[in-house]
Amino acid sequence: MQPAQKLAPQSNPIDLVENIFSSRSFELERRNSDEVVVEVQGKWSNMLLFFAWEAGMQCMHVSCLMDIENKLENRSKIFELLALINEELWVGHFSYWTEQNTPVFKHSIFMRRDEENAEENLEQLIDIAIKECERMYPIFKVVLTKGMEPRQALYPMLMETAGRA
Repeated sequence: MQPAQKLAPQSNPIDLVENIFSSRSFELERRNSDEVVVEVQGKWSNMLLFFAWEAGMQCMHVSCLMDIENKLENRSKIFELLALINEELWVGHFSYWTEQNTPVFKHSIFMRRDEENAEENLEQLIDIAIKECERMYPIFKVVLTKGMEPRQALYPMLMETAGRA
């Protein structure tokens, strides 16, 4: 077991993000010293993870965009779906990026420079973003491409299961 990686006083957590994805053999694009973008192949489609470090607040932000074609003209269904989905989330939230016409998962965490578990916290943040996008992709897909009503699309996810298969 490796010792927890600690941020050096002058380090940038974006470097840790690069290390995490490089060790997983992912290609990434370092846009500048405080931003990096990584494309991840998901179960349903590719996802684009965007990381931004805000040094003044010591805050790391992640956005995860799903590749879903949106055929809806009326955005009221989209916003109803976002509200219903966000009620079910413990961490992060989904919003709608109008410029790209797609839903996006967003979450931020504060990271102190002397934090001992910085890399573990970033890995957890990455895993949560990917997991939530994977979980919600089919729901967004049927609403955005087939026009299904949001409550109807969410119904299977909200049902409690009983017993075992």
